[in-house]
Amino acid sequence: MTNADRDFVPALGKSGSLERYDAAIALMTREKRWRSDLLRLTAPQPDERIVDIGCGTGTFAIALKQAAAGSVILAVDPDPAVLDIAREKAKAAGADIIWFEAMGDELDEIEALQGSDKIVSSLVLHQCPMDVKQAIARQMHRLLKPGGALFLADYGEQRSLLMRALFRQIQWLDGFEYTEPNAKGCVPELLTAAGFEAVEEMRVIPTPTGSISIYRAKR
Repeated sequence: MTNADRDFVPALGKSGSLERYDAAIALMTREKRWRSDLLRLTAPQPDERIVDIGCGTGTFAIALKQAAAGSVILAVDPDPAVLDIAREKAKAAGADIIWFEAMGDELDEIEALQGSDKIVSSLVLHQCPMDVKQAIARQMHRLLKPGGALFLADYGEQRSLLMRALFRQIQWLDGFEYTEPNAKGCVPELLTAAGFEAVEEMRVIPTPTGSISIYRAKR
């Protein structure tokens, strides 16, 4: 099965424009704040192999490589148009990243991704139906070597009436069925069910589109 045979919610939802993606993410999600927190928590090291699942236009993969030049950064996304943008951005930044076009729940056959030290993922799970959320969480667990760590940034539990109201924008964009479990706080349970240990919500960052949580978990 190719990626063209499977449906996925693309960047900025089904009605979004890739030309506006980076600007929209920066404006509507307080991107600098949560990405800088995610980078500090991930703390990439020069000898590490790190996989970015759902890398989008490559912003965080590039930041990882720039923070640890000797690291091996492998970035995965199912959208070829998004990957074209990511490759151009990485080339301009002088960041050597290995790119893969693949769904986040179908990575077992990519040998280069196996036994990774760390896995990162940003703004992916809220766009997926529950069975795919579960499959991706299990896939992340399988890709990590024993003792490896997962760092995940996504819309989490919307704890206040204001954040719940703001998150409606994302729900209209990406679909209520897919996003509602995130709003109700499903992520820690998903990760635990996939086999992760020491699952922690490390940050909760209010944004104009709802709160984004950063989670850490261990294999």
